[in-house]
Amino acid sequence: MISFTYEYKLKPTKKQIKDLEMCLDICRAVYNWNHRERKDWIQSRKSPINRCSIVQEYVIPADKPFPNYNIQANNLTQAKKQYPHLAQVHSQVLQSTLKRLEQAWDDFFKVESRGFPKFKNQNRFRSFVYPQIKRSNLAVRPRAADRRKGTRTKTKDTKIRLPKIGWLRIRKSRQYPTGMTPKQLRIVRKATGYFAQIIFVSTESVPDILPGETSLGLDAGISSFVASSRGELIKTPEFVLKAARKLKSLQRRLKNKIKGSNNWLKLQKKIARLHFKVANRREDWLYKLAHHFCSITDNIFVEDINFKSWQKGLFGKQIGNSAIGKFINQILPFIAWKTGVYYEKVDKDFTSQECPNCGLSTGKKNLSQRVHNCQYCGVTLDRDVAAAKVIENRGIVAVGQPVNFKNACGDRGAGIEQLTLFDLVTGL
Repeated sequence: MISFTYEYKLKPTKKQIKDLEMCLDICRAVYNWNHRERKDWIQSRKSPINRCSIVQEYVIPADKPFPNYNIQANNLTQAKKQYPHLAQVHSQVLQSTLKRLEQAWDDFFKVESRGFPKFKNQNRFRSFVYPQIKRSNLAVRPRAADRRKGTRTKTKDTKIRLPKIGWLRIRKSRQYPTGMTPKQLRIVRKATGYFAQIIFVSTESVPDILPGETSLGLDAGISSFVASSRGELIKTPEFVLKAARKLKSLQRRLKNKIKGSNNWLKLQKKIARLHFKVANRREDWLYKLAHHFCSITDNIFVEDINFKSWQKGLFGKQIGNSAIGKFINQILPFIAWKTGVYYEKVDKDFTSQECPNCGLSTGKKNLSQRVHNCQYCGVTLDRDVAAAKVIENRGIVAVGQPVNFKNACGDRGAGIEQLTLFDLVTGL
């Protein structure tokens, strides 16, 4: 089963904006109330055996079970009778909110890197989910004037129907996928408005992509965004630096405003819109770069790097601003799968010390040394390009193809071929 997420911008009216905000507020209240119930149960178990603290601990019966999802879902049904405003939100939306809370607590107990779940304010809770959606909810609903005239609705002026809210206009930037069924609908509030994220699924099986003839190695560099084994040095776009200057100016102005005032809120919205604009431009550039690499080769090999640890180092800010980790781990493999290009990660160790021409180690290099000079075969290359060629060679060996290295004695014209892992296995 494969799935795709299509995002469309909503064009709600003022009344519909109030309805969307009401749904967010009610879902956030349900999330925080049930989170408090779970936290109180944990706090009550911290009381000493020989005494009970009235000030710091909560008195809950010892035989009362932990309020998991099933218990809180049953309590939510009873709470609707006591609090009628909960019925203004679709029941499945509230249930998905409880599942979101359940997932946060499961990650806290099972994943070591996850911290204790937190209460959500308006900035931390910006979406709600319809876990089930029908195709009829996405049908084109013409406007009343168009229905009277008998004209067809324009493509960029269609509507979707949300239970308990009604039909909302959307900007249909692209057509719905054919042959796939809608599975889930998420409404997200961003800096520039509301967006609908629709997940389409298909039961069709997609065969695995096999390696092709041409290969390309990519190295995540420091002086450049990425370097390819074909000599391309892709620089980081300048719009990230330009936005950083403007962001610094806005944050300096925000520091002098009274927190919570109207001017403070206006500047907060400006900063959020600037972040949103930069993120969109950067993501658009990353997708275009991924399409460029996938259009010139059959195989793509990259380093298996832990970018989270990279961000804790000296160049953490530069790595975070360039989003190299998202490009290597998310965007590039998706575009490679979509275009039928083989994608694989190889070992990252000593790629800058190995010579791509003869395969011998040239020793450790300092970060200031940006040129690769091999003392054995005499080849001179850019450091990042040489590392990309090493990555390509390792990827070729990993898929079972031979790699031809030049003579390591200085006679590059002799072309002595070294044995690879493929030669040893096949006995050639």
